[in-house]
Amino acid sequence: MSVIATRRKPPRIGDGPVFRRSLIGVVLVLVAILILAPLVIIGVEAFSKGWQVYRDTIAHPDTRHAIMLTVLTALVAVPVNTAFGIAAAWAITKFDFWGRRFLLVVIEIPFSISPIVAGVAYLFVYGLQGIFGPVLDAYGIKILFAIPGIILASMFVTAPFVARELIPLMQAQGRDLEEAATSLGASGWRTFFAVTLPNVKWALLYGVVLCNARVMGEFGAVSVVSGNIRGQTNTLPLHIELLYHDYQAAGAFASASILALIAVFTIIAKVALERQGAGRVRPRAPEAANAAEKAS
Repeated sequence: MSVIATRRKPPRIGDGPVFRRSLIGVVLVLVAILILAPLVIIGVEAFSKGWQVYRDTIAHPDTRHAIMLTVLTALVAVPVNTAFGIAAAWAITKFDFWGRRFLLVVIEIPFSISPIVAGVAYLFVYGLQGIFGPVLDAYGIKILFAIPGIILASMFVTAPFVARELIPLMQAQGRDLEEAATSLGASGWRTFFAVTLPNVKWALLYGVVLCNARVMGEFGAVSVVSGNIRGQTNTLPLHIELLYHDYQAAGAFASASILALIAVFTIIAKVALERQGAGRVRPRAPEAANAAEKAS
């Protein structure tokens, strides 16, 4: 009896059925109120005036331009931030250098600064009264209240996403595989493409998905640097705000439904990538040996 008693696990918080069911019920209610209800409202209000109004809103030139500008911003910002994230993660996790911790702190800055503050900061850097504003104006280069400013602000806000997904995984994997490949004569680029990149591909794709979703939904920083010029510098989130202020609620919800669909597809992609990448923190010994041989 004493042996059986010693093998019993100590009681955990929430083991009681009443507490467990109550906790699950509270979570489900909060999810329904805070997450599901707004999504349902968007779908209902988008079609509240019929399919014709919904179609006309999406087909309107201003809406199409906003969608195209949002896609263009993502097509530029996401690849640049992906390259930056890979380079930063590789440098931080695979090399020792002075300022390594400082670089980690710098990468985290966009997470801790309000997007609106970031947009105002860009005004003082590239605006007419800013540091580089007079020089840019003299050469006829327009950054703010134009597409370049929208892309720069979006890149700033989403810069950490890829790097923060890769750094913990690459730190957990260590440097053994890269050192083995290098000792067998593989070059730096071949080591990266044959060893490092295959081991972090799921985390990389996960970071890219999150970065793309944030770029398309960014509002604060873009609203400051774009100028909100209808049909010229309005991204889709800004266009939704303009429609709402013009008392075109159905049109605003119709445009918002596009972002809601993007959010749903992002969640699906996120779950799929999490399942694919589960348990891939560090490759097994045979896989490690094969990777090193391929790199050499």
